[in-house]
Amino acid sequence: MNIELTKSGEESILALCGRLDTQTAPQLESRLIPLFDSAKDIILDFEKLDYISSAGLRVVLMGEKIARIKSAKFSLLHVSENIMEILKVTGLLDILTIKT
Repeated sequence: MNIELTKSGEESILALCGRLDTQTAPQLESRLIPLFDSAKDIILDFEKLDYISSAGLRVVLMGEKIARIKSAKFSLLHVSENIMEILKVTGLLDILTIKT
């Protein structure tokens, strides 16, 4: 999986490309968590994300939890129908902010 970071002021966008699974979730976690030290608005761009596993969902939920603790914004952008269905089935649509 490739992760591209774009920063603009207090906003950080992590664009994910490929598969977010057991092997790549630690990579996202190591890039995401430190962003909360400086960014007040963090967006995960899923436009080029092909797949997300439970390990990937765990990292996304971790981001949501840290955002709440730090009073930051955390959202997902460009979520495909397939991944949206996974979020729906797991009940995460009620927890996460999805931007269109």
